[in-house]
Amino acid sequence: MSAQKFNQGRLMQVLVAPIVSEKATMLAEKRNQVLFKVLQDATKDEIKAAVELLFKVEVDSVQVLNQKGKTKRFGRTVGRRDHVRKAYVSLKQGQELNFAQEAA
Repeated sequence: MSAQKFNQGRLMQVLVAPIVSEKATMLAEKRNQVLFKVLQDATKDEIKAAVELLFKVEVDSVQVLNQKGKTKRFGRTVGRRDHVRKAYVSLKQGQELNFAQEAA
């Protein structure tokens, strides 16, 4: 069910950015999960196929959440940050994804 089902150009765009935070680091160590910021209309199957294609790892499951953008003031005007869709990607046992190695 992996990358053959989806357009490869679309899969390259699904993952916007990895989320690197204290919580993300803790989840990586305890539950073997990786966090990504993804496109608003990305499906779980697309996210799974994209991670497997780009990082050559096996994905166990994907959980997504939509985070509403915060309302912020810019002087007099009130604005809002963009809404964000996050994906919690669980890797199969023994699989590892390390961003530090790929950047170096």
